[in-house]
Amino acid sequence: MDTIMVACYSHTGVSRRAALLLCAHNGWPLGEITDARPGRGTWRCVLDSLLRRQPEIRYEGPDPGDFRTVVLVAPIWMYRLAGPMRSFVARHKEALRRVVVVSTMNSGGASNAVGEIAHALGHGIVEAAAFTQREIEDGSGTARLLAFGEALQPGSTATQPMRQPARSAPAA
Repeated sequence: MDTIMVACYSHTGVSRRAALLLCAHNGWPLGEITDARPGRGTWRCVLDSLLRRQPEIRYEGPDPGDFRTVVLVAPIWMYRLAGPMRSFVARHKEALRRVVVVSTMNSGGASNAVGEIAHALGHGIVEAAAFTQREIEDGSGTARLLAFGEALQPGSTATQPMRQPARSAPAA
C-alpha cells in the first residue's frame, strides 16, 4: 500500500496552512520543520536562500523513511527554495524515495526549487504544484490544492490541471 506523509517548513504560516489542508483532507500525517534558531529575521532567511545555505533545523514528526511518498511543502524566497527545507532534504535524502513538491510563493521560482530538490536527491520528483501566497490566504487555491492531493492517492483516477511535470535531476 502506498503511504503518504507531508513535511512542511513555513516561516510566515502560509505553507503550514497549505500543508494542514492537505493533511486534514487526506488523513496524512504531518512533520514540521522549524529553524533551530527561532527569531532569525526575514533577511537572514532570504540570505540563506540566496546563498543556498543549509541552516540548522529541528524536525518533529514521523520518520520520512516509513512512507513511500513524502510531500514537501515549502515557501520560495528570492526564486529559490527556503533554506530550512534545503536542510531537511539534505538530512533525509536517503529516506526520500518518492517526493512530491508543493511550493508557496509571492510570484515565481517554483521550478527552481523543484530542480534544486531533484538535484539534491539525485533523482526526479514525482509531481509538483505551485500556489501563490494569495491563493492560500484567500482560499481561491483551496479546490486546486485539494484536487492535487486527491490525485496523489493510490489508485486515484483524478486528474489535476495545471500540474508541473515531474522533473529529473540535472546532469552533472
